Amino acid sequence: MRLEGGCYCGSVRYVAEGEPMLKAQCHCRECQYISGGSPNMFMLMPVDGFAYTKGTPKQFTRSDLEGAVTREFCAECGTHLVTRRPGLNAVILKVGTLDDPAFFGSAQMAIFTVDKQAFHQIPEGIPSFERLPKR
Repeated sequence: MRLEGGCYCGSVRYVAEGEPMLKAQCHCRECQYISGGSPNMFMLMPVDGFAYTKGTPKQFTRSDLEGAVTREFCAECGTHLVTRRPGLNAVILKVGTLDDPAFFGSAQMAIFTVDKQAFHQIPEGIPSFERLPKR
């Protein structure tokens, strides 16, 4: 499968090839900052199938946190594209950046519900985890 997407202004584009390893929603406080308050819808995609095809995103990693993730976003319009977590052999791809976000369908699980806000909605019947599920 080949998915394409990019930022709001079109300065950064990517291709993600392979099957999604997970489709989920994250309620962590960090995702709330990035999304403007909502849970963040994401897909784990194989890192080997992900490449930028236009532009280079800006990266941000908090230096005060051990094992901090790296967030990649467009320096022009600010669109958050992907997150990379140390030790995870996948790219955490933000669904809203897909050319066709409808591909996402629905989440398989909700994570970091410990930070969930009262106005966040979790679809009935999907597994929910206060943090990350046990592997």
